[in-house]
Amino acid sequence: MPSNLEIAQAATLQPISAVAASLGLGEDDIELYGRYKAKISLSTLARLAERPRGKYIDVTAITPTPLGEGKTTTTVGLGMGLNHIGRKAVIAIRQPSLGPVFGIKGGAAGGGYAQVVPMEDFNLHLTGDAHAVTAAHNLCAAFLDASLMHGNPLNIDPYAISWRRVLDVNDRALREMVIGLGGKDNGVPRESGFDIAAASEVMAILALTSGLRDMRERIGRIVVALDKNGKPITADDLRVAGAMTVVMRDAIKPNLLQTLDNTPALVHAGPFGNIAHGNSSILADLIGIRCADYLVTESGFAADMGFEKFADIKCRYSGLTPDAVVVVATVRALKMHSGRFKVVAGKPLDPALLVENVAAVEEGAVNLVAHIENVLKFGVPVVVAINLFAEDKPAEVECIRQIAMQAGAFAAVPSSHYADGAPGAAALAEAVVAAANQPSDFRFLYPLDIPLKDKIEAIATRIYGAAAVEYSPDADKKLATYEASGYGGLPICMAKTHLSLSHEPSWKGRPTGYTLPIREVRLSAGAGFVYPLCGAMMTMPGYGTNPSGQQVDIDEDGRIVGLF
Repeated sequence: MPSNLEIAQAATLQPISAVAASLGLGEDDIELYGRYKAKISLSTLARLAERPRGKYIDVTAITPTPLGEGKTTTTVGLGMGLNHIGRKAVIAIRQPSLGPVFGIKGGAAGGGYAQVVPMEDFNLHLTGDAHAVTAAHNLCAAFLDASLMHGNPLNIDPYAISWRRVLDVNDRALREMVIGLGGKDNGVPRESGFDIAAASEVMAILALTSGLRDMRERIGRIVVALDKNGKPITADDLRVAGAMTVVMRDAIKPNLLQTLDNTPALVHAGPFGNIAHGNSSILADLIGIRCADYLVTESGFAADMGFEKFADIKCRYSGLTPDAVVVVATVRALKMHSGRFKVVAGKPLDPALLVENVAAVEEGAVNLVAHIENVLKFGVPVVVAINLFAEDKPAEVECIRQIAMQAGAFAAVPSSHYADGAPGAAALAEAVVAAANQPSDFRFLYPLDIPLKDKIEAIATRIYGAAAVEYSPDADKKLATYEASGYGGLPICMAKTHLSLSHEPSWKGRPTGYTLPIREVRLSAGAGFVYPLCGAMMTMPGYGTNPSGQQVDIDEDGRIVGLF
């Protein structure tokens, strides 16, 4: 089978204006970025307001191996499959971060014959939104340090500064540092560090905003520090929120691309699902759901991570609720969850994983059952997509199907979209259509008017399987401070490993009865959530010994080579 890049470069693309026209969008609705990319004007929202809403489908997954289980590929394939069976569909996915693009996991355009194209543009900068986020975030940091240096008129407590800097690569050397060294002309020395740009609150705001005015207000509410009396200092207090919004003026517009079969694809925002809320933008969804019969979006990582945040954060702010949820599962991941096998990023799969082993699949399927139950807690029908790999055995696939149905799934369908494109997802698409026509009773996991700790504990016990939650003294203090400052009514955005239902990456399957440690809590007042960090969660990843970026190059004709 050709590489993802070879498949993408062989695709026949339609001019993006033709893709826009298939959604009922005209020349006044789009801003061209070459022949195959465009941004959609926010004024389009008002024009679409009278159109009926399509069905809203979210794609999530079981707890993945470090290699990923094809959730984005399934999202893309499902959108293509829906169009293949005669349903008008559009997909909405996140933009990739350059961190994983040049790391192990790779890009975010899908794979095989279920990709968004042009794949190179998608994975490498696209229209520059991530760079706008980086610039706006770091502009705020620069204003903060300038205020400290020039007499500290806001009485900022240097030991209570929460606003770090961001960079869109995996650079572990920048996690913790001392800035302002080299003399008084270089600022006030203090401890600080970098997070990855996808973890920026500005990126979260981009994904959760409903428009330009709302984005300006949200950016203004960002809390960057406390003063020496414990009062929050905001971006508005620094008088930088207006400039930050100006930097984000074009980034707020969703991007329009297409799949290999010319299915429209909305691509916007890139928050990580383990660090941030892990969902593409509300604006893209509000546009896409008025342009098609089905909008297929995805939430980052597994149902304990991105889907819970999709439901409890994104749906609260968008007003949209899902009609059906797809949970992606693979034979190899469920074998890993049996505890018999180990999957290590950057290393070949254990040959024993490729041998038929129904017993291992059955043992590991406790993870799938947990995620089906997690989604059902929100009152939405579940379809399990069994993402097929060439080495999967029919008996293993059938084992997954039977267990999924016993656990309460509406359907469980093998899908070969990676190898076969839209026809390979046709059966999955039919199942999703049927599921989306079922009655649903969507509900949030918790109400907003309960204490922050009660919300955290609802997620920990009902979604993760923990028996209790343990707070560090610092986390305890910050939760009390946030509630006293009026932030107690915000939803929770948990930051934890995506490699386990628990906080410990090595705990596979369905761990239960443990205590979940909350070591730190941060406030994202502009985005609109409180942000606990569980265990040893890092907000700036690092590269391994052999990152995939080592293979990427450009030939003498200017064509990119070695990109997946």
